[in-house]
Amino acid sequence: MLSFEQKQAIIESFPELTKKEISMKRLNYHFEDSLYEKTIVVEKLHPNGNGFVYVGDLLKYDKMSNDKGLVNIRDFDETALREIISDAIDFLSEDLDIPVVENWTSRDGVTLELRHHRRDWNIYYQGNLEETFGTHEAAVEYLHEEGFRLKK
Repeated sequence: MLSFEQKQAIIESFPELTKKEISMKRLNYHFEDSLYEKTIVVEKLHPNGNGFVYVGDLLKYDKMSNDKGLVNIRDFDETALREIISDAIDFLSEDLDIPVVENWTSRDGVTLELRHHRRDWNIYYQGNLEETFGTHEAAVEYLHEEGFRLKK
């Protein structure tokens, strides 16, 4: 487990975050450029090493987050902490109005559509939702495993 000081150093390596001291020697770190009302990325980082990172409704952290979209980072190592903070910043800076659509085809000529919708990556077959993923990478991995390639 990382110490409070180690976590603090990792968090402060993200120049887009601003530290704000709160009660009981705890710290919050805000992302002031958030596109949403929510600006706190790291909440209640405590000298005992406990703290939370806001991930909202990112499917990638669905099994780890509570009903407020917070993930406890007490036992995170450096790699996991950097990744979740980066994901949280991306989450708060993502413009949901920009559609992303990719067409994928199999050798048999079957076409699937991969659409980015409100932070999820959905795969559609003939307009019907087939699968949902929390990251583009997970959706692409699935499509490759099923024998699909990106149509150019």
